[in-house]
Amino acid sequence: MNFLFEIGFLPISLWDVLDITIVGYLIYRVYLLLRGSIAFNIFIGIVVIYLLWWLVGMLKMDMLSMILSQFVNVGFIIIIIIFQPEVRRFLLMLGNTTLGRRSEVMFRWFTRNLDKKIVNEAATAEIREALLRMSREKTGALIVFSNSLELDGMGHSGVLLDARISKTLLLSIFQKESPLHDGAVLISKGKIQSASCVLPVSDSPDLPTRIGLRHRAALGISERSNATAFVVSEETGSISFAANGKIELKLKEKRLSELLLAQQI
Repeated sequence: MNFLFEIGFLPISLWDVLDITIVGYLIYRVYLLLRGSIAFNIFIGIVVIYLLWWLVGMLKMDMLSMILSQFVNVGFIIIIIIFQPEVRRFLLMLGNTTLGRRSEVMFRWFTRNLDKKIVNEAATAEIREALLRMSREKTGALIVFSNSLELDGMGHSGVLLDARISKTLLLSIFQKESPLHDGAVLISKGKIQSASCVLPVSDSPDLPTRIGLRHRAALGISERSNATAFVVSEETGSISFAANGKIELKLKEKRLSELLLAQQI
């Protein structure tokens, strides 16, 4: 095998460089997934246990090494159980960047037609006008886009509608007198699938204390899936957007239009 170069007596090949690069990238992606959450502190604790196990083994501290080895032997299973939401997001990220994007390109190639484009633009305009109206009137709202994925039965937690997207319907749902206003609206496959849906709430410690339950729910669903969510604050009327475990607050009208056009309605 031809080596690229040598460091003292250690030969380094092209595959070694590639191996280190891939591992470094995976560690970086794991850091991005865990950063700013309680899961990051748990991950650091697991790393500390592994380092202690290695250290006591080197020092021949047999009893302590035996105790720590019990954690290490089932470490992979523990990690899967504790970090189930993060592992799910990581696998979704891989799927979106490979097969997901490839299939999306093929789908667009075979289904490109003017009628569908017109329907999507009309639906986007209806949602945009509804959000701006609710923002002006300080009507609290939470709208989730599933982005072509099933959301673990989230739609079944609410009231099934299967209705055409319209500004009037969205405004009616989120009126305070409506029995459906206290929850999320799920938009999928070009329709309002359901309303009054219950979402998982984010436990991120980095969120400002002023952030309400709707914002935490929007962030929570974006942490556990590739779904995105728009939130209208009942207190300030400001519009926010949650995606990939992050939230963008106080959207301007131009930015709102850009984000809506990027959604898979």
